[in-house]
Amino acid sequence: MKAATRQQRLAMALCVLSALAVALPGAVFADTPGLPAGLPELPSLGESMQRDIHSGLALSGYDPIAYRLEKRAVAGQSDYELVHRGVVWRFVSAANREAFRDAPDVYEPAFAGFDASAVADGRAVDSDPRQFAIIDSRLFLFRTPENRRRFVEDAILLQMAEGNWRSVAQSIAR
Repeated sequence: MKAATRQQRLAMALCVLSALAVALPGAVFADTPGLPAGLPELPSLGESMQRDIHSGLALSGYDPIAYRLEKRAVAGQSDYELVHRGVVWRFVSAANREAFRDAPDVYEPAFAGFDASAVADGRAVDSDPRQFAIIDSRLFLFRTPENRRRFVEDAILLQMAEGNWRSVAQSIAR
């Protein structure tokens, strides 16, 4: 089930439960505990950062700083997590986590982590965080090596993606 569908169903269920709690005070479900402590807040309806639908992690758990420092995708560790804009980010070290905390806009992937080549075509397509390129200090993600190659070789695609991003972002199911 897609995260957006899950969010919609959860929101509807919460509305129904709230209505029932008002209509039937003292009912058994009124004392039901909420979510376990320590979980990140539920994503907002306006959230557009792509994240793994199974784990809920941004970049499927890869460290956004490591792309620049190590020139490769490196899996972050659960010991170094940060919740930013309702999404959990993982890092390989406390130093990387602090660098992201200080300047998240510098390290977040362009186009909310969607395949930059597809955005140039006017579509939002999930990416594989292992397929990436750093262009003019910006992190771009791609679904396939072919999409990456195409985007890197054709500078016009970056301009097209920039022009299409606003409409593509509005089409993303939230």
